[in-house]
Amino acid sequence: MEYKARLKNKYNTEIINNLKGKYKSVMEVPRLVKICLNQGVGSATTDKKQIEAAQQEMSLITGQKAVLTKSRKDISNFKLRKGMPVGVMVTLRGNTMYEFLDRLVTSTMPRVRDFQGLATKGFDGRGNFTLGIKEQIAFPEISIDKVMKVTGMDITFVTNTNSDPDALELLRELGIPFIKDIKSNKTNS
Repeated sequence: MEYKARLKNKYNTEIINNLKGKYKSVMEVPRLVKICLNQGVGSATTDKKQIEAAQQEMSLITGQKAVLTKSRKDISNFKLRKGMPVGVMVTLRGNTMYEFLDRLVTSTMPRVRDFQGLATKGFDGRGNFTLGIKEQIAFPEISIDKVMKVTGMDITFVTNTNSDPDALELLRELGIPFIKDIKSNKTNS
């Protein structure tokens, strides 16, 4: 029997049934295509150990080997040459994507300091949502004692819809905690 992630199972059984009322076909229901994680390491030009540490941490967090991102052009003010490593990235799909999303929602987000929920302003107009995490130590896989430098990362959720409201509804169903619209609660005075 093939292993299926808990969140993928939930999507196939519950979420499709909850969302399919608005669409002509079940195939039109929005779905999560991939999750991309990016971490820029600005001081990697002077210290090569930081880029290696970032790569190891990203691999620990995602369970998949992180790829180095390299600069595309020379910038003399930053002592940066074309082709130098400046960050790490990982693209998750399938079961590993759903497993990462499950761990992000259930164990990482509650560990973020002063977490009140995510703002909906991270949508790009094409159904993709990006959030930023300021400290990689929020992930339970990272040991605080072994961290050389606290850095943040961007996490992008790519959906197959071009509509932000449809993507928001999908991500809410998947369990991502968004802040309720504060403007609707204000009274006109």
